Amino acid sequence: MIINYTNTQYMFTNKVIIFGNSDSAELAHYYLTNDSNYEVVAFTVNQEYLTEDTFHNLPVVPFENLESIYPPSEYLFFAPMTGVKMNIVRKNIYEEGKKKGYEYISYVSSKATVCGNTIGKNCFILEDNTLQPFTSIGNNVVMWSGNHIGHHRKIEDHVFFTSHIVLSGHCYVKERAWFGVNATIRDYTTIGEGSLIAMGSLITKNTDDNGFYMGSPAKKQEKSALEVY
Repeated sequence: MIINYTNTQYMFTNKVIIFGNSDSAELAHYYLTNDSNYEVVAFTVNQEYLTEDTFHNLPVVPFENLESIYPPSEYLFFAPMTGVKMNIVRKNIYEEGKKKGYEYISYVSSKATVCGNTIGKNCFILEDNTLQPFTSIGNNVVMWSGNHIGHHRKIEDHVFFTSHIVLSGHCYVKERAWFGVNATIRDYTTIGEGSLIAMGSLITKNTDDNGFYMGSPAKKQEKSALEVY
């Protein structure tokens, strides 16, 4: 069964190219192979990181000229990357893939509860996530295992959730926010663009753009998010 919540009007193939040749790409390959009808046919990385020609017995090709080897008219694309540099790297690769003309897939685990919510492109949502009703998920969002995403929420593009985060009802999460393991966010809270919420933090108030928050209750730290991660 294909678990896909992207715009499907251009879905003319099930063949997918995955960006990366490390842990996230390996996990994406596993989930797509075992929990979808997508067929992973190759991996791609920037030329400077291309150290081997194969990964999981599939070709690894330079991202710079990917479209000449695997044309976007014949292949889909998936870039489930980590959130380093406060998701800026992920955002840039996502936008470069769009410029090359690729249609992105999203993977949503068959063991996730999504309640019919809108989920954007290039999302990677793993098992045991619960998305309560009336929540919208933007593009290029990662949700690792076991998060609770409450009702009446808006999550913008390029956001990264690790595991076991509780995001209460009526929250608004702006672009590129990053959440550490076991963070808890109070209802009716706005998480600023590029905010870094450290693991185990309790957020009871709105956060500033690019702010770094730690503790229970969380306090804004002197360093900005970009200085930390």
